[in-house]
Amino acid sequence: MRGLAVFLAFLILTPSIVNAQSEWPGEPVDNHVHMTWAAMTIEVNNWADDNPDIVDLVDVGESELGKTLWVVRLSDWSMETKANGSDKEIIYIDGGHHGNEYLGTALAWLSAKWYIDGWNNGNEEAMRVLQNSEIHILIMLNPDGNDFDTRWNINQVDLNRNYDHYWNTCPTTQPGSGAFSEAETLANSKYMNDVVPNADLYVTMHTGVWIMLYPWGKWPEQPPDWELYHHIRDEVHANISDIPIQNANQGLYPNCGTSRDYGYGVMGYPTFTFETDDEQFIPGSVEALNERLDEEMDVMRYLIENVWFWRARLVVDSITVSDSQIELQIQNQGHASAVNATLQQVLDDGQVIWESNKFVLNASSEATIIFDVSKDIEETGSWRVNYPIRVIDSARWVNETLNITAEIIEEEDSGFLLGFGIFHPFTTVISLIGVAIIYRPDEDRILED
Repeated sequence: MRGLAVFLAFLILTPSIVNAQSEWPGEPVDNHVHMTWAAMTIEVNNWADDNPDIVDLVDVGESELGKTLWVVRLSDWSMETKANGSDKEIIYIDGGHHGNEYLGTALAWLSAKWYIDGWNNGNEEAMRVLQNSEIHILIMLNPDGNDFDTRWNINQVDLNRNYDHYWNTCPTTQPGSGAFSEAETLANSKYMNDVVPNADLYVTMHTGVWIMLYPWGKWPEQPPDWELYHHIRDEVHANISDIPIQNANQGLYPNCGTSRDYGYGVMGYPTFTFETDDEQFIPGSVEALNERLDEEMDVMRYLIENVWFWRARLVVDSITVSDSQIELQIQNQGHASAVNATLQQVLDDGQVIWESNKFVLNASSEATIIFDVSKDIEETGSWRVNYPIRVIDSARWVNETLNITAEIIEEEDSGFLLGFGIFHPFTTVISLIGVAIIYRPDEDRILED
């Protein structure tokens, strides 16, 4: 199938690939940079042929007119996991929902090219990212609209209003006959659900105004994981770029059925819409992509390199058990809060024999938590923490067995504990402060999906 697609691409190739000196396989058309589907097909197949150690190219479906939808998958494929044996983080990127938004497609292309070139040139950041992550990039979701130079797909549907998240419940343009009525969005949703259901970051790339948008598009309220989004916004503004970063409803306009809100509200990903500027439509504005999109790539590199943090990550430092209570010393190393978390004791067969009350641990915080117990704790049982990795209801839950042994101590008449716990071998001994968790939700983080 891959060979046939490349052959067809050669047959229909437009002059946009004639300039062999151009790193970007496109040329100015109507005062903006345009890359045809044929040129892109040849380009991504060359990537795969020339870089089999890091590039895996897959056909994930077809457009309404039968053009292949390619996903470029980047990682150090000699390693199934990170060097420490833990799972690699997953980043999913797509571009080209709207066929005439060429800089959005270009940013998706450049996101792949930067890491391929970086790996081949021995760039430490690129090599570190590909050893610890998988980056999946669908560069051109709407090849028919791209080649016809129009926003819509061939059925005159706005693909970014065709997702099954409050579909057609906002004033909108051409949402289609139903959610996922179009071949392109259906293929994209299948890839999300079947291949990257646990993605740690999803960025969809568009062109219009210079802004980054996070959920929601339907509502002006902040999303449940406002803490994570605000942290990213503040870090980007302090260190990288002054690009506006806002809730989509307030930063742009009400919009429903988008891939961004589907990714967050249904899949549980942390999601952004990256809107590049619209100066591509100004005569004489065409310039080298690595110069034009340099600042945008700096932001993307930040999001990708720090992807480990875009969730809650609970680390237990010690567990101390007495006759009447359990003292848990715990930290959240991620930048998303953990809610409804519990500590569990389980037998070898997985049976839960004791579970704590639910607790909350804010992002990047630590605490000592005291649980009252009314039954004996087994000396041989193992311990687990159970929690969702983000606040949104659709977030993935983790149930992690702890490599830790609880210290069981006797209790004096005064009721005070006599000892301190045995610390986790993989964490630094730190001074833990506070004996209670106070969770203060932002007044805007009320609405959940």
